[in-house]
Amino acid sequence: MARKLERFCSEGKGNGLRAALPIRAGEQIFTAEPYAHVVSKNGMGTTCEYCFSRRKTLLRCSQCKTAYYCNASCQKGAWPDHRRECKCLQNLLPHKKIVTDSVRLVARIVFKLLKPSSCLGEELYSLTELESHVADMSEQKEEGLGLLSAMLQIYLKEEVIDFSHMPPGLDLPSLYAKVTCNSFTISDGELQEVGVGLYLSMSLLNHDCRPNCVMIFQGTKLCLQAIQDIPALEELTISYIDTRMPSEDRQRQLRDQYHFRCQCPCCASADKDVDMLAGDREVWRTQQDALPRIEELQDQQQWEPMLEHCQALVDGNGDAVPDSNIYALKLLELAQDACINLGQWEKALVYGTRTLQPYRLYYPYLHPALAVQLMRVGKLQQYLGRLEEAYGTLQQAYDVMKVTHGCEHSLTCELRGMLQQCQAEMSHA
Repeated sequence: MARKLERFCSEGKGNGLRAALPIRAGEQIFTAEPYAHVVSKNGMGTTCEYCFSRRKTLLRCSQCKTAYYCNASCQKGAWPDHRRECKCLQNLLPHKKIVTDSVRLVARIVFKLLKPSSCLGEELYSLTELESHVADMSEQKEEGLGLLSAMLQIYLKEEVIDFSHMPPGLDLPSLYAKVTCNSFTISDGELQEVGVGLYLSMSLLNHDCRPNCVMIFQGTKLCLQAIQDIPALEELTISYIDTRMPSEDRQRQLRDQYHFRCQCPCCASADKDVDMLAGDREVWRTQQDALPRIEELQDQQQWEPMLEHCQALVDGNGDAVPDSNIYALKLLELAQDACINLGQWEKALVYGTRTLQPYRLYYPYLHPALAVQLMRVGKLQQYLGRLEEAYGTLQQAYDVMKVTHGCEHSLTCELRGMLQQCQAEMSHA
């Protein structure tokens, strides 16, 4: 089968990927396994280190007491990557320290590079070709990079003493910079973060705030999906960041993290900025300032105080701030999440329904976030017996998800089953 993409030099951007032939919306363009990957702090204890399945009950590594697995089979499969890491993690136990995700990821890459049979790249791109952007960093960021590299050396000291056998041009600071600029967050089908990985070929993809592709994961396998029809030779793009931010904030994040200025039409026109910051400035500033504390309560699973905070900020301000305001919208999402965890289904549905119009505003194209939110709302409607509403909402979710996730993705299959169940319940009602 002919490859659907090819490497090329993108004007003003450097290396990139483009369509080698016409691609239809919903087509899977490319799949990739990670060069290296780790479960993130957020996923530890609930995510298998090998297959990245999320479960309430997992087996813990008896040595490092940090890695978790579904069963002995997954533990055995993960052992080649975990063997040397395990000793490094054991040394942290007496101090009750947890290393950053990036330190664990770079350490795994170091272990891989020091193997006699190590491979530096893939067919499209290699580790040495990755951009580090060290030359673009401020003095403060360079100092921070030095501190992180020192932390990495301390973490590795029990397993790696001599770094002289590293490939030429891959000293620890430059390797660390390459990885942090080019790694991807690994998420489950519902877009919840579970890990971080380096996918060399996919590092060629350039950014656009209105991309023509999205990345979806099945375990650790990355799937590049087309979300619109793409003619041959058109550049393939993804969004590096959450685009539900005002253009100035997007530009700042892209500059700080990826060292470039986005010149896409959305940024040039400041598209949607007025909607994102609509309403009484003093009120939404209060909402913005409250978000870190509420998200902290979410991390701690303190659902009741979390819901109280959200209700006071969302329901206590009348019409001063519309639901389209990005801070009000985030509060609605958090309120929905708290209600679901408290079993307050009617309230969860109210808050969830209020998010749909803003979602359609900010994701007018096919986007996985829209599909997942429609599915969550449809699931609540179905549980509460509102079958006709549920069927309509779930069908909308399916129409988006079959493109963004693909028809064979596990979440798409689950959604298809929900639609069939809803239809069966309606026929017997």
